[in-house]
Amino acid sequence: MKKGILKVLMLVLSIFLIGCGGDKEKKDGGQTKAPEKKIIKMSMKFVDDEQTAKTLHEVANKINERLKDNLEIQVFTGGQLPIGKDSMEQVVGGANWISVDGINFLGDYIPDYNAVVGPMLYNTFDEYLAMTKSDLVKNLNTEAEKKGIKVLSLDYLFGFRSMLTEKEIKTPEDLKGLKIRVPNSQLYMLTLEAMGANPTPLPFTEVYSGIQQKVVDGLEGSLMTIYGTKIYEVRKQVSLTNHLLGVSAITISNKVWNELTDDQRKVIEEEIYSGGIYNTSETVKLEKEYQKKLEELGVKFNEVDSVAFNKAIEKIYSQFPKWTPGIYDQIIVELNKIRNK
Repeated sequence: MKKGILKVLMLVLSIFLIGCGGDKEKKDGGQTKAPEKKIIKMSMKFVDDEQTAKTLHEVANKINERLKDNLEIQVFTGGQLPIGKDSMEQVVGGANWISVDGINFLGDYIPDYNAVVGPMLYNTFDEYLAMTKSDLVKNLNTEAEKKGIKVLSLDYLFGFRSMLTEKEIKTPEDLKGLKIRVPNSQLYMLTLEAMGANPTPLPFTEVYSGIQQKVVDGLEGSLMTIYGTKIYEVRKQVSLTNHLLGVSAITISNKVWNELTDDQRKVIEEEIYSGGIYNTSETVKLEKEYQKKLEELGVKFNEVDSVAFNKAIEKIYSQFPKWTPGIYDQIIVELNKIRNK
């Protein structure tokens, strides 16, 4: 009899404990928890004084304000985090990462991107911006997605690139024997080689000291970069070759992009697009202002023999076996359409 009562008491106690446990679980886990905020790091070579960095800080602030409850873009400038090839590897590897870097690094995965930003192609920013809206470039963006890369923008211009050296450069002959810093990119190296220089890959963060230590004799870059990084302190002669257009690709992992909500994607696309328009307008204005500021700082400017340089780089377009056969001709067809409009 006592044993029976004991069993009943134990059964009642067990039911009570289970019930308490269930209530606790309901209390702790029954409420809907706020989704964990997603952090995406944005990495770039540009220092804070450069317009592209200023623009993208503002773009990130606007995104963060609109998506403050569930997503945050953290901006890292000046090469604090991996840039260049290493940055693109983060994107391809699926990291929570936005790369802001040269289109040439996209070209490592889709070679035809390098043809789109080839030397001496464009006369104006507008010509290039129209090219990014062409079916040719849209198809490249689709191919990039197959490699795990979502292209958010190709429109972040920072100016035409020219030579910064100790002496005037007027013809390809003047570049002979000069070690000119270039990004670690086949396109840049072949271009500078065709122009007569000895291209020397070097991280941009090491260029200032590299010139002082005579690792390189000079560099090629935009006026905005020359001014923003104060590299003019060690070299004072700008030769206006305008050999390549300085433009950044903004990319994110396709895997990460697809994990975002429709609202998150919409906000990011809207703010990056608006930022690109603003950045271009500021770049157009600042290129003139920066030339004047650089002249006031003792920097001298000279024109070059454009015909001679154009002739020198003609062979470039036949030196990329990975490019689609005829891609240069396709680009010229598109470019002629743009100019005719």
